[in-house]
Formats: sequence, structure tokens, C-alpha cells
Amino acid sequence: MDSVTELLAGAQAGRNDAWDRIYAVLYDDLHRIAYSQIRQRTFGRMSATSLVSEGWLRLASAQFNVDNRRHFMALVARAMRFVLMDEARKELAEKRGDGHRAVSLDDGFDPGQDSALAEMVALDAALTRLSRLDVRLAQLVEMRYFGGMDEDEIAASLGVTERTLRRDWRRARAFLLTQLEDANSGDSPQVVPAAPRSAP
Repeated sequence: MDSVTELLAGAQAGRNDAWDRIYAVLYDDLHRIAYSQIRQRTFGRMSATSLVSEGWLRLASAQFNVDNRRHFMALVARAMRFVLMDEARKELAEKRGDGHRAVSLDDGFDPGQDSALAEMVALDAALTRLSRLDVRLAQLVEMRYFGGMDEDEIAASLGVTERTLRRDWRRARAFLLTQLEDANSGDSPQVVPAAPRSAP
């Protein structure tokens, strides 16, 4: 077992100091993921440090069993997703009074702040629908889009080959594209995540 896996086992066994040690060990990784998320967004008042803190608080208050470091990082990606979605919904409600409008994300489209907020909310709704049909496909999108994980990390976390992962990605992307096109015709925005990147 690696040190994080051992610490996670200790934390789940009730050792209070284990969570502090896990946070210290994973601090750089958590901030790398959060910084990547903040940098990709054209909206938000949240800093990478705030995203890490909010995500960590959500994890600390949740009940879950975790197998290893990869599994834990997948949970981190999910927690950051929820934090970002709450922030996007809050800002969108403040700016537009909960209104929605259709947008297009063609290659040449330069989304404004309101569009970026609406895109995130639409993606989250589509991802929630996907998770009801196929949990693994939804986890793949979460780990890639919200966790910034590479193909090899995601494949190892999900226990599949990279070939299977790529096939799953095509299925997930096709589902999301269909959902978002349908939503776009009903005054909701369209956004499709980019393909998972290969490890360097």
C-alpha cells in the first residue's frame, strides 16, 4: 500500500490526524487540479485555494469508503464538480434571475461570462442524466473534465484498459452531445467536454 492508501485506511478507521496528513500529502495535487479548473473557466470569483478548501470540506463531511489514492482523487474530482456547479448556479441566478438562454459553442464562439455559467449548469444536468444510465461513463467525464486526470489515471481508477476508456469516452461524449443539443433547442446552452488527454 502507498502512504496515502494507508492514511486513508487510518482515516476511515477513525484516526483523526489521518485527514490532516492526507491533506498535507495531497496538497500539491489538489491545488494543481483546482488551478486547472479555475484557469479553464471564464467565470467565477473563486480562487484555486477556495476551491480546494470547499471541496475538502464537502469530502470531510461525507460518508464514503475509499480503496486507494486513485479512488480518492476521483472523489475529489466529484467534490470539485459540485462546488463549481453551486458557484455557477449562484452567479447565474445573481446575474440573470435564474433565466436561461440558448447559446452555441461552435469552434469560433467566444462565450461571455453568462454563457460560460450557463454552459456549466447545462453540462452538469446532462452529466447527472448520464450517471442514471451508466455510472462509469459519468465517472469518466467527472475525472477528466472536473478532475483533470490523464487517460492512464482514469483507466486505472476505473479498472479498464485505455482502449475501453477511449470507447467509453466516445459513448459518453455522444450521449452528452445529444442531451445538450436537445437542451439547446429548449433554451439551455450546449457544451461538450474535450477528449481525455493521454499521459505525457
